[in-house]
Amino acid sequence: MFILRSVGPNDLKDLYRLSTIMTFINLPSDEEIIGSKIESSIKSFHHPSKNLWENYYIFVLEDHKSGEVIGVSMIHAQHGTEDEPHFYLTVGQESKFSHTINTGFVHGTLKLGLDTNGPAEIGGLILDPNYRGHVEKLGKQLSFVRFLFMASRPERFKPMVHSELMPPLDKFGNSPLWEAVGRRFMNMNYHEADILSRNNKEFILSLYPSENIYQTLLPMEARESIGKVGKETEPVRRMLESIGFKYTHEVDPFDGGPHYRCPLKDIKPVKEKISGLLVSNHNFNKNEAREVLISFEHPDHDFMAFRTFLQIHGDGQVSLDPNLIHEMGISTPQKITAIPFS
Repeated sequence: MFILRSVGPNDLKDLYRLSTIMTFINLPSDEEIIGSKIESSIKSFHHPSKNLWENYYIFVLEDHKSGEVIGVSMIHAQHGTEDEPHFYLTVGQESKFSHTINTGFVHGTLKLGLDTNGPAEIGGLILDPNYRGHVEKLGKQLSFVRFLFMASRPERFKPMVHSELMPPLDKFGNSPLWEAVGRRFMNMNYHEADILSRNNKEFILSLYPSENIYQTLLPMEARESIGKVGKETEPVRRMLESIGFKYTHEVDPFDGGPHYRCPLKDIKPVKEKISGLLVSNHNFNKNEAREVLISFEHPDHDFMAFRTFLQIHGDGQVSLDPNLIHEMGISTPQKITAIPFS
């Protein structure tokens, strides 16, 4: 049995261990920073700020039997403000033609842009490699729990949802686009720039080229990485596209990874949200139930969810396997929110 829940102060060690598996700006391998992020998340779940950009939500996946946290995912309620803009490169084209020699070219271009009133952002998904390919689809659970939470509390988020995907990197973990452009203008390597941007983005606007960058002038390896995803990220791209996300023709200015977006209300699992009153007075029949992620009130956590089968009755009531209700300590009756998971 696996549960998804809001992060707590006792999860620091497990989150630090997970942070060493994959490099993410929003989960660096630094216990002090992770501890601060946990505190921010607890505050956001308890008393979210009216300033959406101050709210970060961290979800953990726990092996209920061992109590070990084996995965994490996050939502930032708003990414991009006046103080910390959301930067991107617009991927475009520019046509050139000479009548004198009757020759023309269409050049791919990149141009720096910024957004000071940005969207909500999903990110920071890490799953312990020992649990990848699990029959319970744990990576999908970590991803979908964010949509479940947003479906139940849409007022806490900007109406557009944004996701930045990892591009293909070289064998040393470097970005071909950064080596071709960023390093030449900022005199630092990809990882140094990545770390600096966590707390200060001023250098991007000050040093990055402000006019069109012609892809024709870039090395082939850099050109081929723009807007592409790495092999391990390909399943994430397919999943996002299957639930309504679309490529925005914008990429990360550091690594060229593609940006995907979808209005919150149009994300498929959000559109198909299930609400009802969980009761124990209906006979549960799994053959008539739907596979879902369900969230419910729990005395120990601000948010808790798990994958299960939910039977929907015609009277606004829903039911679960009574043995599961007992095992998970779920009180009934209570209002629940669920999203389809199959």
